[in-house]
Amino acid sequence: MYIILAILAFGIIIAIHELGHYISAKALGVKVNEFAIGMGPKLLKKQGKETLYSLRALPFGGFCAMEGEHEEGDEPDPRSFLSQKRWKRIVILAAGSAANLISAFIIVFFLTLGAEGFMSTTIAEVTDRFPEAGESELRPGDRIVALNGERLFYYDDFVLFSHLNADKQITFTIDRNGQMVEYQHRPYIVDGEEQYRYSIYFATTKGNLWETLKYSGYQTYSFVRMIRVSIAMMISGAASIQDVSGPVGIVSAMNTIGQQAPTTTAAIGSIVFFMAFIGVNVAVINLLPIPAMDGGRILFVILTWIIEKITRKQLDPKYEGYINTGAFILLICLMVFIVYNDVVKLIGGESIIGMYD
Repeated sequence: MYIILAILAFGIIIAIHELGHYISAKALGVKVNEFAIGMGPKLLKKQGKETLYSLRALPFGGFCAMEGEHEEGDEPDPRSFLSQKRWKRIVILAAGSAANLISAFIIVFFLTLGAEGFMSTTIAEVTDRFPEAGESELRPGDRIVALNGERLFYYDDFVLFSHLNADKQITFTIDRNGQMVEYQHRPYIVDGEEQYRYSIYFATTKGNLWETLKYSGYQTYSFVRMIRVSIAMMISGAASIQDVSGPVGIVSAMNTIGQQAPTTTAAIGSIVFFMAFIGVNVAVINLLPIPAMDGGRILFVILTWIIEKITRKQLDPKYEGYINTGAFILLICLMVFIVYNDVVKLIGGESIIGMYD
């Protein structure tokens, strides 16, 4: 049951992304030849006034095919993508990611709507044995606003960055009655050994509509930040390409989350929440300035504008097509490797996502 739900969830993420492109293209007067959910052979299709709507066999993709999207003919259609002003093209290209971000916010909002409260980073109580407890250091009422420079909004942020910095010296930034206090977390001595303890109890902010909206916004931002942290870990060598998951790994992770939930309702909620996180991943990765990605195409629009301003000559769109084609081939090779890696993990019985171990 959960594997089917996971496949549907992943398909919905991609459909939302392509729907963002479709809605913005239609709103800005661009002709859309086909809007497809899924890839591969058509299962269902319906011809609209000018757009073919199709549902395809493989739920791991989709597309919004716009007229003249990559290269104009001899007589370009005035409603083609490349005939539009640059700001319109940028809006259309960015709209897919915007749709994923908005949908993630909406998902988190409805999942948390009606919650009694949200655990903050304001200290309610510090145990006597905690090393920083005292008049000059941690006190009830202190609000931890940052940990090693990372901004904290809710208790979940505190847990995440405490875990990521478990083997490092930790510096807290505290808001104490409007005054910022910064100090390093000292170890607690147990039987002659240094240990770090977090015997802190945090206050809960009472839930209401405004707090739910705030939490949803901060959680969406937190999803984006987690991607930035993950990329930084890969650059630093703390993580590798082996840790990256593709469609197979994501669906498997969703299925695992569903199976580990105590109830069916909790399973569906967890999968939908994870779906919001993956949607934000899709949004951010697509906006990176990489050829063949939306961000790369946006960058190319800006660069061609700069080049044409300098040279006073129009750049042939075919060059962007060459770059995107080459990058797309490399991207397909990367995806094949990631899918292979996902399958190896599944066969070997390894966990796809360590945070759920």
